Amino acid sequence: MLAYILKRLLLMVPTLLGVLLITFVVVQFVPGGPVEQYMAEAKAGAGASGAEGGGFSYRGAQGVDPKRVEQIKALYGFDKPAHERFFQMLGQFARFDLGKSFFQNKAVSQLVREKLPVSISLGLWTFFLSYLIAVPLGVAKAVRAGSTFDLVTTLLVLVGYAIPGFVLGVVLLVVFGGQLQWFPLRGLTSSNFDELSWGAKIVDYLWHIALPITAMVLGSFAVTAILTKNAFLEEIRKQYVLTARAKGLSERQVLWKHVFRNALIPIVTGFPAAFIGAFFTGSLLIETLFSLDGLGLLSYESVIRRDYPVVLGTLYLFTLIGLVTKLISDLCYVWVDPRVKFD
Repeated sequence: MLAYILKRLLLMVPTLLGVLLITFVVVQFVPGGPVEQYMAEAKAGAGASGAEGGGFSYRGAQGVDPKRVEQIKALYGFDKPAHERFFQMLGQFARFDLGKSFFQNKAVSQLVREKLPVSISLGLWTFFLSYLIAVPLGVAKAVRAGSTFDLVTTLLVLVGYAIPGFVLGVVLLVVFGGQLQWFPLRGLTSSNFDELSWGAKIVDYLWHIALPITAMVLGSFAVTAILTKNAFLEEIRKQYVLTARAKGLSERQVLWKHVFRNALIPIVTGFPAAFIGAFFTGSLLIETLFSLDGLGLLSYESVIRRDYPVVLGTLYLFTLIGLVTKLISDLCYVWVDPRVKFD
């Protein structure tokens, strides 16, 4: 087991390098870099026409003092060759220094910490509600397999899974936020949140989070519900279930004491990835739709503004977390089912 863990940890290094290298190479050819955007804003402020994209040839700098262009390049670090900037970035990441934003004058790690509470609110509620709904629903569908209840819930689950979250969010926002005005249209809290009592703060928070969480949950628990149902059906047909019933155990004892533990193996092993993902997963469309300033919106704005330190820094952080979480998920198989041997 130790050799397997060490092997997986060593494999993370080339994976991280590959992801960062490909992304770094791609951004070198994206038109409208930070220097071009700066020059375009300067020319627009002076009444000139805006810049057009041109990779790193900086055609937007035409008509601007060359010395000024060189100063701006040095400010953003583009006065150095690409390979030198790449290895400098790797050195920073090795020290867990994610760099500093070009446009927000803040460290990338600070930006992540500032946006994290919103994404945590969305992610944790989605995670817990999805599993609290999906697992009991999957068990009920397995016990009543082939019944009207099973067919109707399967249809509803598939319909909910087929509707994109942002489309459902628009419907909820228009109907319950606009026409009926039952829920607020934006934000996680009201403007007078600090003046409210603790009980009123909780109610206010839940009131604001209801619509975005509903839009995210309805499509996220479908896979877990169907997986739970199939896992229970597979276990119910096995010989040990017939033996338990022959011994006189009640159906409840058979289901929850024997079947439940074995059927949840594929579900439990996915807990680490889902739980960690709840902290760092930002839903861009939901956050934009409901005006929630989280990690999803941060990533989108960073790409649009060509804020490369934020793009590459968050990519490195999330990729590293994803690789470690995947390893923990695989190790959970051994913890849940001792029959699994990675050797």
